Amino acid sequence: MTFDCLVVDDEKTLLDSTSEYLNLFGVKTITAETAKECMDILNKYLIRLILLDINLNKDSGFELCKKIREVSNVPIIFISARNSDDDMILALHIGGDDYIQKPYSLSYLLAKIKAVLKRYYPETVGEVISLGICTVNLKNETVYKENTEVKLKSMEKKLLFYFLKNRGRTISKEELFQNVWTDTLTGDNTLNVHIHYLRDKFEEDPNNPKLFKTVWGVGYLLCEKG
Repeated sequence: MTFDCLVVDDEKTLLDSTSEYLNLFGVKTITAETAKECMDILNKYLIRLILLDINLNKDSGFELCKKIREVSNVPIIFISARNSDDDMILALHIGGDDYIQKPYSLSYLLAKIKAVLKRYYPETVGEVISLGICTVNLKNETVYKENTEVKLKSMEKKLLFYFLKNRGRTISKEELFQNVWTDTLTGDNTLNVHIHYLRDKFEEDPNNPKLFKTVWGVGYLLCEKG
């Protein structure tokens, strides 16, 4: 499943009102109140943008941003009641893409979010991206080839969207076993078969893959451009 925005804030009332507003205006939103909830969601879903508060009760938004940047390049907008230039500079230095000071109007926040999504995902039209010989609708998680829907089995779809979430980053087999199959007992053969299925569906020449690349001794990589 894909979400346009993940809002991370420990103020429950603000979290709920922000989520309700964004969903009302077509920005599919999910929420987290802690750093752990945030990382769990990132491991489970495809997230296109994160709205991150600096103060998260016992957690630090700055430290959480650093952890996120170890595994993902998802755009991050910091939100905070702090008005120090040092905080803004630090937020951008550690990987933030923008900084919004509280209090703010929800209409202003919506405009900021839509602008960032448009800037970082210019190739999407109606939430559709090209991937090899197919197109993928990120909103409803469907795949089409020449206007005909390509049916994916459950684990194929889960594996595909995990690759999309981590596009451009080499993913180890162990990480795929843990986050896609959610266990460490899955064997190499099972993974190899599913990679083969994805190559058959998306690559122009499955025997000479340009998208789903094997990184020998490490794992696999979904290339930024196939």
